[in-house]
Amino acid sequence: MSALVWIAAVIVLVIGELVTGDLVLLMLGGGALAAAGVDYFFGAPIWVDGVVFAVVSILLLTTVRPVAKRHLLTRPTYRTNIEALEGRHATVTTRVDEHAGRVKIGGDEWSARAMTPGEVFEPGDEVTVVEIDGATAVVWKT
Repeated sequence: MSALVWIAAVIVLVIGELVTGDLVLLMLGGGALAAAGVDYFFGAPIWVDGVVFAVVSILLLTTVRPVAKRHLLTRPTYRTNIEALEGRHATVTTRVDEHAGRVKIGGDEWSARAMTPGEVFEPGDEVTVVEIDGATAVVWKT
């Protein structure tokens, strides 16, 4: 009978974890699940269930939770939009100087200007996009 109480505790703790998202209640739910398993398979007294709950919960909180938090907080970053263009190679389509010009970046044509004043790129030159300034690609020679 107490295995059902532990299962109910697991359900309540998991629902609480959905609200908080801090992984503490989920680890306590793991401890409650272990206690339910011990009670169901071995018919242990309630104090044994409590000890199993405490030990498993502490182990989960000290070993699994830090690793899970680290994985949740440090996802790989995906560069999108203009961030993805920085560092890409481009081909000059119209002469580029410090004021104006055009380049082709991955099939799209962009207005461009040279990063260094006085630098000039001719059509067909390969350049690298240093940054995107508004709607203009700032480029330099590769």
